[in-house]
Amino acid sequence: MYLHREGRKMILWMLAVVLVIYAAMIFFVQHWTVFHYLFITILLVFWVLVALFFRIPRRIFTNNSQCLISPADGTVVAIEETIEKEYIKGECLQISIFMNGTDVHVNRYPVDGVVEYTKFKRGNYFVASYPKSSDLNEHHSTGLRLDDGQRILIRQVAGTMARRIVCYAHEGERVRQNQEMGFIKFGSRVDLFVPKHFVIDVNVQDTVRNAISPICTIIPPPVPDGQPADATISQS
Repeated sequence: MYLHREGRKMILWMLAVVLVIYAAMIFFVQHWTVFHYLFITILLVFWVLVALFFRIPRRIFTNNSQCLISPADGTVVAIEETIEKEYIKGECLQISIFMNGTDVHVNRYPVDGVVEYTKFKRGNYFVASYPKSSDLNEHHSTGLRLDDGQRILIRQVAGTMARRIVCYAHEGERVRQNQEMGFIKFGSRVDLFVPKHFVIDVNVQDTVRNAISPICTIIPPPVPDGQPADATISQS
């Protein structure tokens, strides 16, 4: 296990504050009581919890070009048909993964592809598990074109506590499955929008792990009527 770079400065800064408070208490408080020991203990526990939030455990990644691997740790809270207007611009399936404060909050690309779209949108900070939070909350969307031409969208959604979304995506960049895509600080959600004909491999309330759990199976795009089955389908 190691600490993610997004949290190292915060962890060091908080440790410095705790040490300064401890040093001040030693200098100014002559007779320590239970309250003083309890106060210092609470500060240390809080610092440890913040440090653990930025933990990145060592994992054996699942590499499978036929599947989308989970982009986040958490619980599947929704699987539904929807219309995605930002990048896919049509009907698709939405799989929503809610991350609580104890989950690992790094996000990863679910499949190989090319980043075609990336956009940050300001918004509200409703509880991330609410269905409408995907559209109403502050979020960052990343559109990915797969090697077979199909498109998916990964949306990092802020929650009540998550007030900073970090995304490393750049348009035109070639990315690999399980490569780091970004990080969301303190409780959030990731939505995955995929073509309707993909086969979903999870159920609502399933627990998934980033870079490990298959989310859905990639199915080739449907062949238009009158076109040979082995023809290459181009998409704009």
